[in-house]
Amino acid sequence: MELKRQLTLLDATMINVGTIIASAIFIVPAEIAAGLHATSLTVLVWVVGGIVSILGALAIAELAAAMPEAGGAYVYLREAFGPASGWLYGWANGIVINPASIAAIAVGFAGYVGHFTPLSPWGIKGVAILSILGLTALNARGVRLGATTQNVLTLIKIATVVWLILIGFVLPGGGVANLEPIWPRSSGHLIGGFGLAMVAVLWAYDGWIETTYVGGEVTDPGRNLPRAIIYSALICMALYVLVTLSFTYVLGPDRVAASKLVASDAAAVTLGAFGVGLVVAGILVSTLGANNGIVLTAARVPYAMARDGLLFRGIGAVHPRWLTPANSLLVQAILSIALTLTGEYDWLYTYVVFAQFVFYAAMCGALLRLRRSKPELPRPYRAWGYPVTPVLFIVFSLWLVGNTIKEDPVDSAVAAGLIALGLPFYWYFKNRRSA
Repeated sequence: MELKRQLTLLDATMINVGTIIASAIFIVPAEIAAGLHATSLTVLVWVVGGIVSILGALAIAELAAAMPEAGGAYVYLREAFGPASGWLYGWANGIVINPASIAAIAVGFAGYVGHFTPLSPWGIKGVAILSILGLTALNARGVRLGATTQNVLTLIKIATVVWLILIGFVLPGGGVANLEPIWPRSSGHLIGGFGLAMVAVLWAYDGWIETTYVGGEVTDPGRNLPRAIIYSALICMALYVLVTLSFTYVLGPDRVAASKLVASDAAAVTLGAFGVGLVVAGILVSTLGANNGIVLTAARVPYAMARDGLLFRGIGAVHPRWLTPANSLLVQAILSIALTLTGEYDWLYTYVVFAQFVFYAAMCGALLRLRRSKPELPRPYRAWGYPVTPVLFIVFSLWLVGNTIKEDPVDSAVAAGLIALGLPFYWYFKNRRSA
């Protein structure tokens, strides 16, 4: 039994936008402001992060259109570099990237629930776990149900972000003077600090690849997959830059840096307590929608690996009634809950960005290799700016990974170790398949 093609261009775009706009934009601006200390840099880091994401999107969209199969990057790397590289990506997604993303966003969601009712640290973890279980059950019941839920939640979150932008600039409370200092007062350690801020920014942008995981369920994938990837990256770049300017216009860089819940603090200035409650409700919808998108798509990676005989066969089963990879969704939920119980927001996104950009660079390398090794591969969309765009993205990814290792060696070593730990399991499943 196979998965059905039933996701439209709107579905695919909303999956990406809904996954990209999560809890990060409402939380990480404080960390960025604390590290960069100047409005120009806090805006520039979002612009650079958006451009980098678009470069990656332009390149990887070609692979998505050429190989629209469940599993996305697992398939691209397998075809370009062999099954071991595809396995390591699938392993990293199953153990590090997607469960960590789900856990981190769930923790962010629970933190905002704490606005309405006091929660202890274990209470936050409990709410996060309940949200993971609920979304898993929803998406196990059918991809159409999950996609419709995603569309509704994403449209609400886009309206929330646009509203935050407008109230910041239009209502009394903000001012141009709050944008000072425009330029950094000191140039010391700017490159390292900018690099660390970029990790947080790219965590906020991450998600533009999610729709490739459901490539086997998208209608007219040669046209719809690349369009969804590129449209979503452009939409989110515009929203992120404008909402960052709005927060700073209201609070100023120092108050942004000191804020733990920057969106609600900005709304408190312009709307008072009532506005804060509305903003927090919108953020809850936003984070829930982001996790719904990841839960929906990410389980397709282990599903594809199991169909290739490189994971336990039961993970590759399709539910006979709901036509979803229900077993893969369940395993994903268990891993996400384990990370929720042991992890905190900041080091979870370091794991995600480090691991993800290692493989994003490899995917751009796969594009270069497949152009030479498989010129006959159907390519309904060809990457704009080839070969400059994929090469630029590879160079940036290598710099980002190197800077993360330098600035945050412990978390980088843990992420790299978790990826490398997949090799013995690959050999086990490979030998088991050929036995």
